[in-house]
Amino acid sequence: MAIVMKNTLDQIRSVAGGSDDRIVKAKRLAELIQKLGDYRWVGIYQVGREVVSLMGFSGPGAPAVATFPISKGLNGAAIKDKKAVIVGDVRKDKRYLTAFGNTLSEMIVPVLDPSGARVIGTIDAESEHANAFSDRDREMIEQCAQAALPLWLLG
Repeated sequence: MAIVMKNTLDQIRSVAGGSDDRIVKAKRLAELIQKLGDYRWVGIYQVGREVVSLMGFSGPGAPAVATFPISKGLNGAAIKDKKAVIVGDVRKDKRYLTAFGNTLSEMIVPVLDPSGARVIGTIDAESEHANAFSDRDREMIEQCAQAALPLWLLG
């Protein structure tokens, strides 16, 4: 797995720092991250001053809500605390914003600016299985977020 992860991180760095359109890069990054685990859907989000906006995704379709207030949902919790949020059963968490009717687990990893002072993006992974995400998944996605940092910085 270490070789696969290293290759994926190299690909993520290349895509994030490349010259393609930002939306194209975000979609490609979501595709690369989705292949790392049993993730039904992966979304790449931009965090603005007041709203969180979907830039790209990989999975069966667009979420029901693509833009929402920065304080809402599990994304809002990850942004507020500047740390990953893992929910094993979203049906039991009132913060969950329904994106797909069959999502049971969700993990949000915040992307911090280089100073660590603010969240500039998030990576959202979802599964139709309960308790789908482990600390290993979180660590992998956190590494992906660091590798993908140019996507948010080069805007």
